[in-house]
Amino acid sequence: MSGHSQFTLLRERRFLPYFSVQALGAFNDNVYRQSIIGMLLYMAVASEQMTLYVNLAPALFILPYFLFSAIAGQVAEKLEKQKLIVITTTMEIAIMSVAAIGFLAHSMPLLLVALFLTGTQSTLFGPVKYSILPSVLKPEELTGGNGLVEMGTSISILLGMVYGGLIFQVAGEHGFVVAAVSIVLLAIAGNLLARRIPRVDAGAPDLQVNWNPVPETVAIWRLARRQLAVRNAILGVSWFWFVGTMLTAQLPGYAEINLGSKNLYILALGLFSVGVGVGSLLCEKLSGRIVEIGLVPLGAFGVSAFLLDLYFARPGGALQAGLSLSEFVRAPGSVRIMVDLVGIGLFTGLFVVPLFALIQSRTPKGELARVIAGLNIQNSLFIVSAAIIGIAVQRFLGWTIPQVFLALAIANTLVAIYIFTIVPEFLMRLVSWVLVRTLYRLDLHGIEQHVPDEGPALVVCNHVSYMDALILSASIPRPVRFVMYYRIFDIPVMRWLFRTAKAIPIAGAREDPVLMQRAFDAIDAALADGQVVGIFPEGALTKDGEIAKFKSGVEKILERAAARGQVVPVVPMALRGMWRSMWSRRNASAEHGRLGRMRVPRRFRARVGVAADVPVIDPEVTAEQLEARVRALRGGDA
Repeated sequence: MSGHSQFTLLRERRFLPYFSVQALGAFNDNVYRQSIIGMLLYMAVASEQMTLYVNLAPALFILPYFLFSAIAGQVAEKLEKQKLIVITTTMEIAIMSVAAIGFLAHSMPLLLVALFLTGTQSTLFGPVKYSILPSVLKPEELTGGNGLVEMGTSISILLGMVYGGLIFQVAGEHGFVVAAVSIVLLAIAGNLLARRIPRVDAGAPDLQVNWNPVPETVAIWRLARRQLAVRNAILGVSWFWFVGTMLTAQLPGYAEINLGSKNLYILALGLFSVGVGVGSLLCEKLSGRIVEIGLVPLGAFGVSAFLLDLYFARPGGALQAGLSLSEFVRAPGSVRIMVDLVGIGLFTGLFVVPLFALIQSRTPKGELARVIAGLNIQNSLFIVSAAIIGIAVQRFLGWTIPQVFLALAIANTLVAIYIFTIVPEFLMRLVSWVLVRTLYRLDLHGIEQHVPDEGPALVVCNHVSYMDALILSASIPRPVRFVMYYRIFDIPVMRWLFRTAKAIPIAGAREDPVLMQRAFDAIDAALADGQVVGIFPEGALTKDGEIAKFKSGVEKILERAAARGQVVPVVPMALRGMWRSMWSRRNASAEHGRLGRMRVPRRFRARVGVAADVPVIDPEVTAEQLEARVRALRGGDA
């Protein structure tokens, strides 16, 4: 699909310092929390005190998200983002200094105070963490950038837990000093890296901050619910946190009861975390560098499938207790369990990364930080609910941990079906993604350079097959509203895809003048709203593989836009190699003298070229001139 790789972002200053700061922050949070557990175990505190910490610590960390997220979203919107990141990482130094004193003084109350402050700092950092990405990345980089962030976060959490858990086991009495020094040095490192982040303008510098969190929380939720796709993407992300919390909360008990040793907990968590990282990184490759929400249904049903298999892999207890790592790996059925844990993580990555990219790409930049703050509040509700439900079903209903996994698989399937039913765009994109990736290999040329990253644009392209709109949708990083002949729009099965993609049906003036006028009005509205509109100026599929004369409709679109004071850039594009497709029309002179039959495909994964040229910014450009540009762009390969 493309010679680009998301890993090139790790060599660029616009991304690398930010990526390092958020990864270090996740690492340090988990070093801190695991060090507290390690300290309590080393000090051999009473089981009552350990139970108090285990129940109190998550509540103290999550409470600030409910209290301060609404304010954090507004602050992240109003302030220049690099400055805010420096402020939050400076706060981290101060908070970790308090925690360091707590370790050195063996003071649990001081450590709990610092834990609450750590949650507060994370609350302030959360909105800027994701709202900064659309400002520093191009639309075609959003999926890859989010994949790197999710990979970095999941691996940092795992490594932080391992490092924090080993401090007192390895250092013994010196663990108090090692823990104190570690968390402070990590905070300082994060602050120094934050100062390397380039300046990123505020989303809404004139915003008046409402310091009352209650009405502002309501306002933020309303803001996040304005667009149906964004609203349900937020629901999907929160459900991801529910599933992740429910799963990871069961892993310590699952390791001890069902795997054979509590020491295998880190292995189970590591397999899941690695799976999340791999799935997150795969998103860019599978999506072709666009925000491909078709991966979301694939991820959701993949998670359910592997959760279901995890239940059947070992529904009862381990056959033998006290297993070492090597003994567990050699035990019957262990490989299946390990594959399931990796698979759950992998499809979780495929599920959540496109959702974050969709939220970022479809939310105005002046609202994104507040929308992310609303997302964080909802995530917190889902996390707390997962913890409560997980405890309740085991304590009061007597469910085993594998039974919890089974129920989670069923619930995940039902929630996914609900989301995809009310927002059919997700399933539509899955169907089109499967079709395009199964039938074709796309060679893209000039699209990233010439399709505008934002604002209105009119894409004009030659029309070769019934698949043209889907192929262009899979090639252009932004959503495209295609104008298509109403008879193609009404093809069974494809009609659902086109309608869900908000395609605009059109007819000739003699066939249906009302429909034609309605189409031009819809095009006007889409361009005025800053959307990308795609048209096929030939007006019909080619009958012989050659480009037919462009009709004057494109001129009318530009004239109407100019009349309301809008100059719309026109992006010439060309499809190459599609005439050989089963979805193109037969050549009447060469094959059986009939039109309209589909060609038998010569092979699957046929190579198809999609090329874009420099946009034309001239409201008086003619259809003939645009036709010449598309002809030259296509060359001799039909």
